[in-house]
Amino acid sequence: MGPRPGLTASLELAVSDEDTAIAARSGDVPVLATPRILALCEEACCISVEGSMERGCTTVGMRAQLDHVAPVRVGSSVRADVTLDKVEGRRLGFTVSVSDGSGLVAAGRITRVVVDRDEFLEKAR
Repeated sequence: MGPRPGLTASLELAVSDEDTAIAARSGDVPVLATPRILALCEEACCISVEGSMERGCTTVGMRAQLDHVAPVRVGSSVRADVTLDKVEGRRLGFTVSVSDGSGLVAAGRITRVVVDRDEFLEKAR
């Protein structure tokens, strides 16, 4: 059957030194790194479709568009919320947002593709 629109997931993250732009080498400030936000959203996307995948299938990232609009300090917590809102063949379109106690931190869209795990790995270079 496969994933259907409407699936959701949420994940929380307590921001640590390992989550900063310094640690990710994406900047020189000790705040939550954009790559870490994207990774959190990708993880939530994967969780949202768990249990709906056919045996031997998984999803892989294809496209990400993310607007990072507010800095978050170490010691703060953020929450990623994702919704699968579009299924076009093997392509899955997610709306993603990340918030903290003060409001929106990041928002965007992620596209993942359903693949046969073994066939996908055979093609890896």
